[in-house]
Amino acid sequence: MATVAIDSLLQNPRLSVSPKAKVLLQPSRSLNCSRNRKLLFSRGACFCSFKPRRQIHVVNASSTDTALIDTFDTSSSDDVLYKETFPVKRIDKVEGKIFISLDQSKDQRNWQLTIGCSLPGKWILHWGVSYVGDNGSEWDQPPKEMRPPGSIPIKDYAIETPLKKLSKGDMFHEVKIKLIPRSGIAAIHFVLKDEETGAWYQHRGRDFKVPLVDYLEDDGNMIGPKRGFGIWAGALGQLTNMLLKAEASPANSQKSSSESNDSKNQTRQREGFYEEQPIVKEVSIGNLVSVAARKSPDTTKNVLYLETDIPGDVLVHWGVCRDDSKTWEIPAAPYPPETAVFKNKALRTLLQPKSIGHGSRALFTLDEEIVGFLFVLKLDDNTWLNFKGNDFYIPLTGASSVPGQHGESDTSSEEISSKAYTDGIINEIRNLVSGINSEKSQKTKTKEAQESILQEIEKLAAEAYSIFRSSIPTFSEEVVLETEAPKPSVKIPSGTGTGFEILCQGFNWESHKSGRWYMELKEKALEISSLGFTVIWLPPPTESVSAEGYMPTDLYNLNSRYGTIDELKELVKNLHDAGLKVLGDVVLNHRCAHFQNQNGVWNIFGGRLNWDDRAVVGDDPHFQGRGNKSSGDNFHAAPNIDHSQEFVRKDLKEWLVWLRDEIGYDGWRLDFVRGFWGGYVKDYLDASTPYFAVGEYWDSLSYTYGEMDHNQDAHRQRIIDWINATNGTAGAFDVSTKGILHSALERCEYWRLSDQKGKPPGVVGWWPSRAVTFIENHDTGSTQGHWRFPGGKELQGYAYILTHPGTPAVFYDHIFSHYRSEIAALISLRNRNKIHCRSTVKIVKAERDVYAAIIDEKVAMKIGPGYYEPPGGPQRWSSVLEGKDYKVWEAC
Repeated sequence: MATVAIDSLLQNPRLSVSPKAKVLLQPSRSLNCSRNRKLLFSRGACFCSFKPRRQIHVVNASSTDTALIDTFDTSSSDDVLYKETFPVKRIDKVEGKIFISLDQSKDQRNWQLTIGCSLPGKWILHWGVSYVGDNGSEWDQPPKEMRPPGSIPIKDYAIETPLKKLSKGDMFHEVKIKLIPRSGIAAIHFVLKDEETGAWYQHRGRDFKVPLVDYLEDDGNMIGPKRGFGIWAGALGQLTNMLLKAEASPANSQKSSSESNDSKNQTRQREGFYEEQPIVKEVSIGNLVSVAARKSPDTTKNVLYLETDIPGDVLVHWGVCRDDSKTWEIPAAPYPPETAVFKNKALRTLLQPKSIGHGSRALFTLDEEIVGFLFVLKLDDNTWLNFKGNDFYIPLTGASSVPGQHGESDTSSEEISSKAYTDGIINEIRNLVSGINSEKSQKTKTKEAQESILQEIEKLAAEAYSIFRSSIPTFSEEVVLETEAPKPSVKIPSGTGTGFEILCQGFNWESHKSGRWYMELKEKALEISSLGFTVIWLPPPTESVSAEGYMPTDLYNLNSRYGTIDELKELVKNLHDAGLKVLGDVVLNHRCAHFQNQNGVWNIFGGRLNWDDRAVVGDDPHFQGRGNKSSGDNFHAAPNIDHSQEFVRKDLKEWLVWLRDEIGYDGWRLDFVRGFWGGYVKDYLDASTPYFAVGEYWDSLSYTYGEMDHNQDAHRQRIIDWINATNGTAGAFDVSTKGILHSALERCEYWRLSDQKGKPPGVVGWWPSRAVTFIENHDTGSTQGHWRFPGGKELQGYAYILTHPGTPAVFYDHIFSHYRSEIAALISLRNRNKIHCRSTVKIVKAERDVYAAIIDEKVAMKIGPGYYEPPGGPQRWSSVLEGKDYKVWEAC
C-alpha cells in the first residue's frame, strides 16, 4: 500500500474537491426521530429505529493500527468519495464563584457592597431592599442615590443592574452599591441572572440576603459574618434601633425598648467581610468533527477516516446502510480497535487519541457495496451529539461533500427545505390576498368568506415565522399586503384587530385619586374618538390592595378606586357609542391573598374564587405555595399564580368571559406576562375571544459598561418568543423600540434606529403586526417615572411610532397636554394615508444626528437635528408637519 502523509483535517477543514452532486440530507421516514429536531439521545438510550439484517455477537479485532491512520491520503481527487468538517455544539458545566464583599470606600467615610461573578456571561443583578420595621418578605426599591449606573427599575419592587467587566477581555464581572447610612435599610436582597441563558442563581434556593442591622434572624440565606442573631451594629445599628423604637406601637413599646437595649449592649464596630458562593453554569462549546472517505488503491474496499477535537473519551455509535432508506445495519468485520456491539443494533468504537495535537480519531474499512455510513457521538450517558437533530450521514457513492453539512455553508438541507416550504406559504398568501382584493372577488365573496381568508392568511404567516424563530426571524410581513390594503370591515383573528388600530391609554398613575375616574373619562369619550383613536385601554377594574389596581384580591369585585361597577358599565357603553373599542387591564400573574395559612403566610384566597395554596407556584419562597414551579419570572410582591393547575385556568377563563359579557370589554391589556408561559395566554384568549390583546413583557435591554448595546436582537427575541408561545393570538408592547429610542434621542445617536439588516431594530422590525409601540405609560412616565422618555423629545418619539408599522399607543398625559395638536396631526396623517401595522418601511438615513424613512411610499419622515429631504424625481413630496427636530412629508 502506498503511504503518503496527510495534514490534519481539523487544521485544514475546507473542501479540496468541488462537490459532484447535490445531496439534501433528509431524515429517513423509517427513523422514529425524524420529526424531532431536538437532541435525539438522552440517558444512554438511542432512539433511532435500527433494523439489523444480521445478528453479530463476536467482534473481531481490526488489523488497523496507528501507522495506517497516519498514512491515510486524500490528496488525490480521483478516489476521494467524501471530505467534510461538521461543527457540533456540546453543553459543558463550568464552575466559578459568586463573591460578596462589604468594605469601606477609599475616603473611609462610607461603605459599599460589591457583588461579582467569575464566570463569563451577561450578568444582571436583580435586587431590592427591606426597610426597618418591614413585615413579610417583599422587596422595595432602594433610594435613587444607591442605584449604580445602568440600573433599570422593575415595577415598583426591584432594580436590575448589569454587572461590568473589570477590564477589557476579562471574564470577571462586578457591581458596587454604595450604602446610605441614614436610609433605614435593614437588608439588601438579590439574585443573579445570566441574560445569555435566562438562568437565575439563588442562595440555597432563596434570595441572597445581606443584613445591615444586628437584629435580623438568620433564616438560612444570610450572607456575611455571623454572630448570634445578627452581624454588625455600629452607627447604623444604633440608628436602626432608634427607628425601630420610634415606629413601635404602644402595645409593643416595652418589648421594642428591651430589644433596643439588648442591641446596644451587643454594639460593636461594623465589620467588613468577604464571602464566596460556588456557582455552576452550563455553557455551549463548539467543536469540530471531520470525516474523509476514499477508495482503497489496493483493495475493493472503502476507507473512512473520522477525527474530532472534543476532549476526553468519545464513543462513535455507528452503522452502515446499503440503500437510500438510511436504515442502520451492522457491517461485517474487520472493525477498529475498542469496538463493541450495542444490543445487536449498532457498533460502538472508542476513538483513539491522536499522536499529534489534541482530540481523537478512528479508521473504518467498509465494503464497496455500502452506500452510506451513519453515526452519532456519545460523550457520556447523558450526552449525545448529532448534526442538526439527525444522525450524521456520510454518502459513499461518489459525492465528495454534502451541501449543508459543512460548518460554513449557508444552504443546509434544513434551510433549503424550510425556504421551499415558506416560499409555498408566501405564494399561498399572495393568492389569498389577490383573491380577496380582486374586484370580482369583492363582489361575489360574503363577509364570512372574506374573514375566513384573512384568518387563513394569519395562520400561514404565523406558521412561516415559527420555522425561523429559533434563529434570527426572517418572517417579513410586507409580503402579506402587496396591494394597497383596504380597511377591513370585518374582524380578523381573535386578539389581533384589523391592523389599523391606534391605542389610547386612558389613565395615568394618579387617576385613582379622584375616586370617580370612570365618570371623568366618560366626559372625554367623544373628544378621544375625534382625535382619531380607535381603541382605549382602561385601568385594572378589580378590588386591589394597591390603589392603582395591580395587586388584585377578589376578581369579581369591580368596585375600585376608579369607580363602581355600574359606573364602569356606563363608561364602556359611552366609549362604544363614540366608536371606540375598550381594553380591560387584567392581572393574571399574581393575586393577593385574603388569609394566612398555618405558618402565617398569606396564600389563602377568599371571594368567589376561594383558592387555597395549591394555586400558588411552588418555587416562590416568599409565599410557599403547593403548586408546580413557575413557568416564568416570579413577581415578588404578591403570590404568583400557578397556571398549570386546571382549576385555576378554568376559573380565569370563566372570569374573562364574564368580564366581556358583564362589562362589555372588547379585549385585554395583560399585566406582567413575563411571569407565566404564553401558551396559557393562548388558552385564555381562545376562551374569551378578544378583539385585541396586548401583553406587557418588560425586561432589561442589553448594556455594556452602562451603555446600551446597538444589537438588541436577544431582547426583542425574548418578546417575540412570548408572542409566538401565544400562537400569535396576542401582541406585545415593543419595549425594545422604546429603549432604543431613549438612547438614540438622548445621546444623539440616531444610527441606532437601524439594525444590522437595515430594518427597524425593535419588535416592529421582525413582527410588526404584533408590536404595540409606545414611548410612555403609567409605569415609565406619570408620577412613577420609572423609565421616563428623554424630556423635550417626546414628539420625535411620536413622529416615529405614528408613522411606522406596528400598533402605536399614546399615553394619556401626552394627549391632554401641549403636545395634543401635534399628536392629533400625526394621527390624522396616519389615518389619511392608511398606514397600518404591516406597512413597509424603507430606512434611507440612519446617521449620528438624523434618522429618515419612507413608509408605504406615501409618507416620508425624519427625526433628529440633522438634514434630510425626500428624494426628487417622478414622486413629489409635500411637507405637512414640522416641529422641533422632526418633519413629515406626504406624497403628492
